[in-house]
Amino acid sequence: MEPDYIIEMLNIRKEFPGIVANDNITLQLRRGEIHALLGENGAGKSTLMSVLFGLYQPEAGIIKKNGQEVKVNDPNDATALHIGMVHQHFKLVDVFTVLDNIILGAEDTKLGFLQKSVARKKVQELSEKYKLHVDLDAKVEDITVGMQQRTEILKMLYRDNEVLIFDEPTAVLTPQEIDELMEIMRGFSKEGKSILFITHKLNEIMAVADRCTVLRKGKCVGTVDIKDTSKQELSNMMVGRPVQLEVEKGPAHPGEVILDVKGLTVHSKSSKKNAVHNVSFQARAGEIVCIAGIDGNGQTELVYGLTGLEKVSGGSITLCGQDITKYSVHKRNQAGLSHIPEDRHKHGLVLDDTLENNIVLQSFRDKRFQSRGFIKRDAVREYANKIIDQYDVRSGQGPVTVARSMSGGNQQKAIVGRELDRENPLLIAVQPTRGLDVGAIEYIHKQLVAQRDAGKAVLLVSLELEEVMSVSDRILVMYEGEIVGELDPKSTTPQELGLYMAGAKRNTEGGARA
Repeated sequence: MEPDYIIEMLNIRKEFPGIVANDNITLQLRRGEIHALLGENGAGKSTLMSVLFGLYQPEAGIIKKNGQEVKVNDPNDATALHIGMVHQHFKLVDVFTVLDNIILGAEDTKLGFLQKSVARKKVQELSEKYKLHVDLDAKVEDITVGMQQRTEILKMLYRDNEVLIFDEPTAVLTPQEIDELMEIMRGFSKEGKSILFITHKLNEIMAVADRCTVLRKGKCVGTVDIKDTSKQELSNMMVGRPVQLEVEKGPAHPGEVILDVKGLTVHSKSSKKNAVHNVSFQARAGEIVCIAGIDGNGQTELVYGLTGLEKVSGGSITLCGQDITKYSVHKRNQAGLSHIPEDRHKHGLVLDDTLENNIVLQSFRDKRFQSRGFIKRDAVREYANKIIDQYDVRSGQGPVTVARSMSGGNQQKAIVGRELDRENPLLIAVQPTRGLDVGAIEYIHKQLVAQRDAGKAVLLVSLELEEVMSVSDRILVMYEGEIVGELDPKSTTPQELGLYMAGAKRNTEGGARA
């Protein structure tokens, strides 16, 4: 008779300097089930899964597979046990092709020669079977984040894994891609594969999981059957208090124009077409304007153009009456622009520097932090501690923690705290709640509304339909590099918004059509 559980992690303890990440945690995964792992940022979810995958060795506890104790010393041992993992931050080689990334480390050779045609055939068959279509010859650096995730999933399937770990798999996906992934996960479950699914998104847990284990501050709060629980109950277990799941805000009172964009055009790096074509809009003091759209329709390039990360090829950008079109990133920051970037690792943090240095990354030249060219270390630390406390940034060694060692959600909270506290007239927030738990999302949404109510202009770029509808005062929809619609969230529906995002409707001048 088969054991009840395919994987058992019993009394796992994992410590890091200054913190117990996993404190006597037990997790049991049934064969063929989708088991969600829920918890606040820094609760120990990714650490626990990294122990199972062999990236970390626990100080105490054992792992069993099919009832037998096993040792997972490294990811090769995990692969040999048919355990696979899609990491929150993908483990792909940017300059390799999709196919090369999928077979890397599991190459099929004959007489020392790589049998790429055999590998290609197997990957194509998996791609067709699971509807994970991706260009196998494209370089990873040239494909979307959603396609990169498909590549990671194909990597797992290519190795014939039967236990699949997904670490925050939907944090970087569009709503459509999330729906597709949910279907793929259900298909895996029906085939008898067992899934461990780390997420902060309660809707996804309710939609796809069979059971859910909740962690809080490194300890296991409990395991519940999804059919017997609710979103509110799960959020209470996760945060330890009632959480307001709806955004509360009064009506906007737009004032003077803060950001005025006219005819902005940005070239595409991956095609001959413009990524952003002749885009014009305004953002006023006291309002939250949201740029919505399916990923890959020019939102990223628009933000790069506005913030100075990419040169624009046409048009103008005016901030508080000042033409900043040709300003550097630093000069734009000085002119009054704050930016929560889409890619926190690439544009938000110096990963191998300390948390306190990252918090003053744009403001260390201020008189409060330097004197005659020397950094005032005490002032920097005092300020960093203030941001850490205010935004509940959890880090093992406080302000001297190396940014790379922190969880993705806590890295995000540090960036959000730094940018909101600079009190600039314009805040550009790109996916500000990506990878955050419900308690942190509640707090960030309140802060965005507070920025608006304090007379700031907030330009929010989000792929989360729920966030777009609940936080914004005005919605601008981008499709194929153009703004195709301006909508009022109070009088539109998610379905109508979806039609604009898919390019099926327009209501802008020079191309209005339904």
